[in-house]
Amino acid sequence: MANQPIFILPQGTERYSKRDALRMNITAAKVLAGIIRTTLGPKGMDKMIVDPLGEVTVTNDGATIMSGMEIAQPAARMLVETAKKQEEIVGDGTTSVVVIAGELLAKAEELLEDGIATSVVVKGYKNATEKAVEILKEIAIDADDEDTLKKVAVTAMSGKGSDYAKEHLAEIVVKAALRIKEDGKSDIENINVQRVSGDSVEDSFLAEGIVIDKAPVSKAMPKDIKDAKIAIMKYPIELKDINDAKIDITSPEQLDLFLNTEEQMMKDLVQKVIDSGANVLFCQKGIDDLAEHYLKKAGIMTFKRVKKSDIERIGKATGAQYLTDIEDLGPDKLGTAGHVYLDKIFDHELTFIEECENPKASSIVLRGSTRYVTEQISRAIDDALGVVAATIEEGKVVIGGGACEIDLVKQLREYGESVSGREQLAILKYAEALEVIPRTLIENAGLDTINLIADLKAAHEESNFIGINVFTGEVEDMKEAGVIEPLRVKIQALQSAGAASEMILRIDDMIAARNALQSTGPDESGNDDSGMPPMPGMGGGMPPMM
Repeated sequence: MANQPIFILPQGTERYSKRDALRMNITAAKVLAGIIRTTLGPKGMDKMIVDPLGEVTVTNDGATIMSGMEIAQPAARMLVETAKKQEEIVGDGTTSVVVIAGELLAKAEELLEDGIATSVVVKGYKNATEKAVEILKEIAIDADDEDTLKKVAVTAMSGKGSDYAKEHLAEIVVKAALRIKEDGKSDIENINVQRVSGDSVEDSFLAEGIVIDKAPVSKAMPKDIKDAKIAIMKYPIELKDINDAKIDITSPEQLDLFLNTEEQMMKDLVQKVIDSGANVLFCQKGIDDLAEHYLKKAGIMTFKRVKKSDIERIGKATGAQYLTDIEDLGPDKLGTAGHVYLDKIFDHELTFIEECENPKASSIVLRGSTRYVTEQISRAIDDALGVVAATIEEGKVVIGGGACEIDLVKQLREYGESVSGREQLAILKYAEALEVIPRTLIENAGLDTINLIADLKAAHEESNFIGINVFTGEVEDMKEAGVIEPLRVKIQALQSAGAASEMILRIDDMIAARNALQSTGPDESGNDDSGMPPMPGMGGGMPPMM
């Protein structure tokens, strides 16, 4: 009885303890970082993601790639969530987060193999992250002029399929962000990008107001209205569904009365819109065919089932109040615009709301030869809007091209050498891990990594603005070259990568329900094409992508 095993977990539960769990999680993070790493920088490569329905996405945007991958391994999913949060907070830097986190865990693995305790590594990494943030704030430079904002936008879009038109797109992005600037902030949720396939990217433009991908509900309605009085509401202009009700009609007169009552109720709803003085109506819900007829007769330009995000932007631009009850509709609830009209671009019908008095929302019309081109460049514009908004709010930037990372490596090593005990080893490994960014930029450009990294470190003895020009293969002043990144993006990337790696390092046990960690299966030799040992949930070392 003394030697009889005691089972406390259900049959089929998978458990990996201590070194096995840690090795598995670190390997998963390294594999994910390896997949994403080749997309970093202006010379980064693209990935093709094919979803279960066969829809193809071609991109080198880290957030898009990871959201399209069906990752089952829990630690790898944690990194994906970290990258998504980076995208939500600052709009860019998702690839950097995963690459840095993967490298931090790889360096931690070396320390653990040398007998350094996990708690020591975690504490050293935490201190190193705090010191790195301090250093970034010290080396940051002020930036609040339009020219710097354009350079920030150009840097964010480099290598994302928009290189041949990035100057033009950067100008559009900066104008859009500055137009909605309020109290030192620019809420990019109030900027929408309408993609129109056909023509070239250079034909993209910033609309004078709001653009929505909708046409009036009837072709007989007005398509061009000057001095528009705009109503926006969620309330449906239709009768409630009475399918579940029982109505006893025993004569033709009763049927006529019922139909006439319905018609009168619809007339009353439409009359409320007419009495308010509105000549343009945007409704988030449905509009009955009979109501459409009366609205058309009244000359009201009407739109139904408009997206909530578009409704909110229209309200921001025109001053219209968003109503949930038609009884509240009145002249004081309406917004104004000098011109509302329908226009056809290529084969796409768009409605323009222009000449708004004090617009707090804006629209970019993005052109491109194909749908894939516009999707790719739309993601680049989203990144550019995020970094420009972050720069407007923060007012601080750092030098890109690997310059600030090399400066961090240099100063963190000096800091690490001043720390006593084994934590010093973790801080020095942290500093070494940050070299992954300039090293990856060089590798992705097909340049000489060893010599360029050595040249970069030597040049930083004279100036901390020196980085890698991946187009010429030389080290040069990145400030003069206009390669600039927001301080907030760099800080958030370091903090997110540090927190994610520390969290993964603290895990010493994995307990998973039956079939929770599914593998796509290695080959007969036990390895997949990546050469990794088989791992649950990562397809023998590689995450299942399709």
